[in-house]
Amino acid sequence: MIQKATFGAGCFWSVQAAFDALAGVTKTEVGYMGGDETRFPKPSYAQVCTGETGYAEVVCIWYDDAKVAYQELLDVFWGSHDSTTRDRQGPDIGSQYRSLIFYYTPEQQKLAIESKKKMQQKLGKIVVTELAPATTFFKAEEYHQKYLVKRGMGSCRI
Repeated sequence: MIQKATFGAGCFWSVQAAFDALAGVTKTEVGYMGGDETRFPKPSYAQVCTGETGYAEVVCIWYDDAKVAYQELLDVFWGSHDSTTRDRQGPDIGSQYRSLIFYYTPEQQKLAIESKKKMQQKLGKIVVTELAPATTFFKAEEYHQKYLVKRGMGSCRI
């Protein structure tokens, strides 16, 4: 059955590429989630970049749970960024780049909590990743979708 997962792990371009490479993922879209929907009911990239909207850059993933488990998505998430830096991934600084997991079901919440504890133990550092119930996903502008593929790039990381 097709399920949905949403993660924030810094700049959404590389994160999208990481999930697109995973067998069982049927679709990904980059966008914004977790912000002030009253003040910013249709957030734009320019607005999110100000850091004043509360939104984070995220990747929404649709996956076939018969082919890939949510735990495997969590493994890709943890491997795609530094979960110990608050509001920063490499040269990208701001709350829109924060590490977070939005969950859609109690099972996703449970697995996310457990995986965060394991990651903290593994790293021996405080993991700053936020966990929150999923809110409205706002798809980013079309030029952001599959950005690295469109430009023939494998990664935007330094």
